[in-house]
Formats: sequence, structure tokens, C-alpha cells
Amino acid sequence: MPYTKVLEQLTENLQLAYRQAIDADSRLDELQKAGHGKFSYIFTADEGFSTRSNRFGPYVQELGEDFSHLRTSEPTAQGLETVVRKLGVLLQTLQAFKQQGK
Repeated sequence: MPYTKVLEQLTENLQLAYRQAIDADSRLDELQKAGHGKFSYIFTADEGFSTRSNRFGPYVQELGEDFSHLRTSEPTAQGLETVVRKLGVLLQTLQAFKQQGK
């Protein structure tokens, strides 16, 4: 398969996003209990996600489903681009959230 190395790297980054999302969602729960974090969803439609949530976990789940579909079918450049774009937005947002929490 021509995209083997790319798929391996995406797997590692998706695992990283999952771990970071768990931590970020815990922090969001704390903020909400303190009366903060009053927003409807994290990402807008133009960022590629169809999920609408005020937690990161559902976005990671959507990305995982996209990635699973990509792996079970013959990966295409367009499919890879979609997953990479979503993963990039997710990781950047998680990193920014982590930095703001310090």
C-alpha cells in the first residue's frame, strides 16, 4: 500500500489527539462547574467537522471514524487530505487550549 507510512503517522497522531482530548474535556468540565465555558460547540462547519459538541471527545470520535473508513477502503489523496486537515485543526486547538490553561 503506497500510504503505509502516512497511515502509521496518522495513527500515532490520532492516539495523541485522543489522550489530549481526555485531558481537555476534564478541564472543560472543571470550567463549566465554575460557571465558565458557556459555548455551543468547539469547531465551526467550515473547519471540516460535521459533529457539533462543546467537548473534544466527539470530534476525536468523528476523526477516528473517518480514519477507520480510510483504512478499510483504498486510501485516496482526497481522503487523506480531509483526515490530515481535521487532525491538524484538532491538535492545534488542543494545544492552544492547553497553553491557555497554564
